[in-house]
Order: sequence, then C-alpha cells, then structure tokens
Amino acid sequence: MEIYFEKREKLKEKPKDESDLGFGKIFTDHMFLYNYTKGRGWHDARIVPYGDFSISPAATVLHYGQEVFDGMKAYTSVSGEVVFFRPRDNFERINNSARRLCMPEILVEEAMDALSQLVSLDRDWVPKSHGTSLYIRPNYIGIDPYLGVSSASEYLFYIILSPVGTYYSTGLKPVKIYVESHYVRAVKGGLGSAKTSANYAASLLVGEEAHKKGFSQALWLDGKTGKYIEEVGSMNIFFVIGGILYTPPLEGSILPGITRDSVITLAKDFGVPVREERLTIDDATQAIRGGEMSEAFGTGTAAVVSPVGELYYNGESYEIGGGKMGGLSERMYATLTGIQYGEIPDTHSWLEKL
Repeated sequence: MEIYFEKREKLKEKPKDESDLGFGKIFTDHMFLYNYTKGRGWHDARIVPYGDFSISPAATVLHYGQEVFDGMKAYTSVSGEVVFFRPRDNFERINNSARRLCMPEILVEEAMDALSQLVSLDRDWVPKSHGTSLYIRPNYIGIDPYLGVSSASEYLFYIILSPVGTYYSTGLKPVKIYVESHYVRAVKGGLGSAKTSANYAASLLVGEEAHKKGFSQALWLDGKTGKYIEEVGSMNIFFVIGGILYTPPLEGSILPGITRDSVITLAKDFGVPVREERLTIDDATQAIRGGEMSEAFGTGTAAVVSPVGELYYNGESYEIGGGKMGGLSERMYATLTGIQYGEIPDTHSWLEKL
C-alpha cells in the first residue's frame, strides 16, 4: 500500500503538563484517511494534517448509523521505545464489527502499516509519564450521499491520535455502580458484540441518570429476562466469588474486550480459576451479603481496570470488599500496565514495537 503524505506546515504546540492531559480532548498533528468504493476497493491512502473533513449531509452514517470504530493505545516503554498493545486484535475486532454492519473488511496488515507510519510521524506526541499513553481511534463510516435504507457503496476509514492520561478522574478508587433495571443496552442477535456508535448512544441516557444520582456508571442487565449481568458502562465486568473469577460469557450481546481476554489469560497464569458464566443480579447481591464476593472490577482499553466498591440495586446498597480495591484487581492492573510500559516481561507477545 502506497501512502501519500501531506505534512502540517506549522506543528501544534504540545501539552507541557502530562499530568493534565485528560482523555480524548487533545489531538496530534496528523491523521490517516483511506477510501473504499464498491467495484474499485480500497484506494487513496493518505496521511494529512489533522482537521475537519466534509461529507454529504445525506451520508449513510448520518442517517442509518453505518459506522464502526475501535480504541487502542501506544505507550512509551521504560526503555524509551514506543509500543502498541495487541493492535492486530483491535483491527480484527473492527472487521468483526464491520461484518455485522454489512461493511467491507479492512486488510489488517494495511491498517498496521498505516498506523505505524502515522504514529512514527507524530511520535513526539506519545507521552512519556507512567499512567499516560497515546490513544488511537480508528473509525470507519459509510459516506454514500443517498437516503435509501441500504448498505453504502462508499466508505471512509480513518485513524486519529490523542495523548491521554487516566480515563476516570477517580483513578483506581473503587466506584459506585447503579444497577439499571428498566432500560437495556443490547440484546442477543443485535449489535451488542459490535463496536458501533449505536451501542454507545443507547447507553447515554442511563449513564446521565446514574451520574445525577451520584454513581460513576450503570450496570447493564440482559434485555430478555432483566436478570443476568452483562456489562458495566462501556466495560466488561468481573466478580471474584469464593476465589473464582466470574465474567459473563460472549453470547452476542457483549463486546469481546481485548482487555477482558487479557485478564482471563493472566488469571489463568496466576492460578485463579475462571468461569465465563451467566450470573444473575440476585446471585451477585446474595454473594455480597454472604461475604463470598471479595471484589469486582470493570475492564477496558481506556481505564484498563476499574475497581467496583458498591452496587446499588432496587433501593439498596451492596458494598463489595469493604469498598476497597481488591487484591486481584490491583494485581491485574499492575501486571497489565507493567507489560504495557515494558516493566514486566511480555510472555504472551502482546506488545508490538513501532
């Protein structure tokens, strides 16, 4: 794949204080764009200055939501190298999402080539402090100027970069979670396993209501029975009950998280039994009452590990592990970030050097 380069004439001023990066508000100098046209395939790969681009007001993405995206990170390791964490898995997940939304697949090797060249060009934007990273957002949209309900014949795939700090202002402090029992995020057979904007739009109202009530996130229950635990906010959820690590199985309504998979792998390394099983909210609250649940935590690319200190369900609060971060949560966070920053050996070959 040949990539056309157009470098920004005057580079942006980079953040001076890496402790105040926030999340997703600052963007680097350049971005990658790649077009697809039915009958022609992928064409016009280019890296250009970051900025607005125009699409038709009738574009498919604006009316029928034909869009998928993903999120990954690049880190400055302790040796000074820039490394990606499981980037090919993220691009494969984009293809899984694209198939569900009737969109052509991208070539993973081409996406990796584009990502490497883009990050190489904007390498000075990769933060160096521990706890910071370069967040990478590939996005993929239908751009047909046509108001008929059908899959597009023209698409735009692009990648933008953002230096970030921690996702949650509370850091690793255990959060309070509101259990949502009225609205649902996704159902089996729907879009729950695809990383698409519709999933996140469906979560906004409940998230806002949870925040107004003093909670950090909402815990989603399944859309059919309203009994089974699925996700927490935009993260996968884990519970430690009786020394066993439980997480809901991937049955079509839950996003197959890269961090989720990493946690399951590490738990097995640690000798912790793992069960991917359906767990009802009543099972969870009873395990908390009986003292069997020692900890709970959410996982995702943005936050890595987010400990849960309390569930609020049907007007009652259930404190988990004394409201403190559990030992496994802490070990998972330390191990994952240790691998990402090159402080711990990468025995699973998850890192890819720039």
